Amino acid sequence: MTGNAETNLLARGGRTSFGGFVLRLGARLPFLFIAGRLYGAEALGLFAYATMVIELMAQLATLGLKRGLAAELAEGAMPEPQIVADALLLAWIAALIGALLLMALPGILFPNGGGGGLDRILPLMAVAIVTSDVAIAAMAFRHRLGVAVVARSVVEPWTLALVALALAFTPLQRDGLMIAYAASMVTAMIASLWPLIREFGWPAGWTPHWRRLLELARANLPLAGADAAEWGSRRLDIFILGRFASAEVVGIYFIAQQIATLPGKLKMSFDSILSPVVARALATNDIPGVAAHIRQVGFWIAAAQLGAGLALGFTGSASLALFGTTFAAGVNILILLLTVEFFGAQASMAESALIYLRAKTNLALSVAGLLIQTGVSLWLVPIYGGVGAAAGLAIAALFLALAKSALLHRVLALPVIGWRWSLVVAALPALGAGWLIQPLSGVLKLAVGIPLVLGVYAIVIWVVGFRGPDRLLFVRGQRAG
Repeated sequence: MTGNAETNLLARGGRTSFGGFVLRLGARLPFLFIAGRLYGAEALGLFAYATMVIELMAQLATLGLKRGLAAELAEGAMPEPQIVADALLLAWIAALIGALLLMALPGILFPNGGGGGLDRILPLMAVAIVTSDVAIAAMAFRHRLGVAVVARSVVEPWTLALVALALAFTPLQRDGLMIAYAASMVTAMIASLWPLIREFGWPAGWTPHWRRLLELARANLPLAGADAAEWGSRRLDIFILGRFASAEVVGIYFIAQQIATLPGKLKMSFDSILSPVVARALATNDIPGVAAHIRQVGFWIAAAQLGAGLALGFTGSASLALFGTTFAAGVNILILLLTVEFFGAQASMAESALIYLRAKTNLALSVAGLLIQTGVSLWLVPIYGGVGAAAGLAIAALFLALAKSALLHRVLALPVIGWRWSLVVAALPALGAGWLIQPLSGVLKLAVGIPLVLGVYAIVIWVVGFRGPDRLLFVRGQRAG
């Protein structure tokens, strides 16, 4: 596949997944509104903490297969259906072990009490999560990105929102958020597993390759560790905050985090397609192609995140107040977390190649970032609460962005950072537009501010920043050769 064809493929994949991001946004915001208004900050804080622990454990149980599966399939050592079956079995075993551990120790999930009744079996949702992760990774290898869009951007968030809404007015209201979460994970699993079976078929003649499973788990440990460290860094803040602050403070932080991570979903739009493209380029020793892909996607993500971050930052107080007056106190947290998303995306771009080229060093950097975040957070959270947790995460994200980009630049001996000065040029008039809307308040600030800031930024970045291949992201109908 030529370089232009691969760029077209990345652009098409980004457009497909971006459509999923928009759909997910359309369902995620109603859920946050329902949870904030009908359940309250305390219930939302308990929900955020418990699901954070479950998803962290599921991330560990996936054993790096979300990205490592592409390399396995590219190698072609066995029939593809059998490789996928081995990957699913390995993830199921790890997830089940983790789930049983959490069920035996409910205090890990509910440090402030609770964990009775239906909550006790909630950790079993880790099995559903890893199933979806592996199925979506396998489908991405065949460029079937629509499966992730349907499962993660339509089925999962809308199930979560609708079930939470329905249970808010029933005797099950106390457990409503947890039940809604379980329902969303199960339906997302079905929505991703069924297309996988149709695409790959049943693994004819397959029996578990136990020796190969152990080798796969061992080989994937650095990748699994890096995935867990990167994912865990985005949950460690809530974990530490939950140990030093009330559930209400955690709930306020969670709402700010959910708004701030919306730009981060733009980065995720490219994750599923970038890994297979990088894996194939490395398999053919196309080092310039790897660097070019990372620079290109890095610029697309930086351009999108900067515009979204400016719009959300300038309207932060109004957007937080939508979920209840209590949540408006999280505006400083929101601004810091928006910064985290920008830095985090640049680190993630570098990591997309480092996981194949310098897996152990990449893992060491990820662990170093976690240690930095832990130290700063333990220092600042008791003093500043949620702001301290966000500051610890921001400092760690900046370290990882600089360290991982520098490492990949040294390994490839080519530029890898997608940053361009045109981003600054586009940001300046958007900053001016943001200051103009500050006298506005409430819904008017959102209705006027977000389109104005985004519109000014988009016009300038399109004119001064997007050239040649940059514009493929917005050109439909391109086909990879």
